[in-house]
Amino acid sequence: VMVWLRRTTHYLFIVVVAVNSTLLTINAGDYIFYTDWAWTSFVVFSISQSTMLVVGAIYYMLFTGVPGTATYYATIMTIYTWVAKGAWFALGYPYDFIAVPVWIPSAMLLDLTYWATRRNKHAAIIIGGTLVGLSLPLFNMINLLLIRDPLEMAFKYPRPTLPPYMTPIEPQVGKFYNSPVALGSGAGAVLSVPIAALGAKLNTWTYRWMAA
Repeated sequence: VMVWLRRTTHYLFIVVVAVNSTLLTINAGDYIFYTDWAWTSFVVFSISQSTMLVVGAIYYMLFTGVPGTATYYATIMTIYTWVAKGAWFALGYPYDFIAVPVWIPSAMLLDLTYWATRRNKHAAIIIGGTLVGLSLPLFNMINLLLIRDPLEMAFKYPRPTLPPYMTPIEPQVGKFYNSPVALGSGAGAVLSVPIAALGAKLNTWTYRWMAA
């Protein structure tokens, strides 16, 4: 009974962590509303999203040992973000007010790596983590191209709680601003690997808790 209870609790924990990750994501996803700094914010968003996705996805994938768990985790995050998008829409904001990030394809690459290497943990960390960091900014930029002009939405529907010190300032455009996807992918690929290793290490503490 205790084993069943712990396993059931753990699968519910997957949902809880995914929901909380989604709430953090909606805040991180406000790069659209930083107008002049949109592309700089997109780079920060890309790094935060790829690392947040990979730490939870690889943790649960290695815990279950089943390729596909990472995609399951990303799917939960996506569903709850769509729920939040619907909530904003119900408040009178336009459909494109929240752009739902694209996690699922990157999580599928992590699952594919784990499956193709015959459930090799270290390959999942190094190769899978790199693929998540590389791919997520690309998928999200494609996503942005499919919605209405983000700057138009920002000017027409500013966040009601935006504090005065967040008023956008015209940036000094440097070479990196011209390629937010490249910079986000490069930084994300580097940082996602150690964060994936952290997610894998969390299993050690989980197993100790289950054995207690």
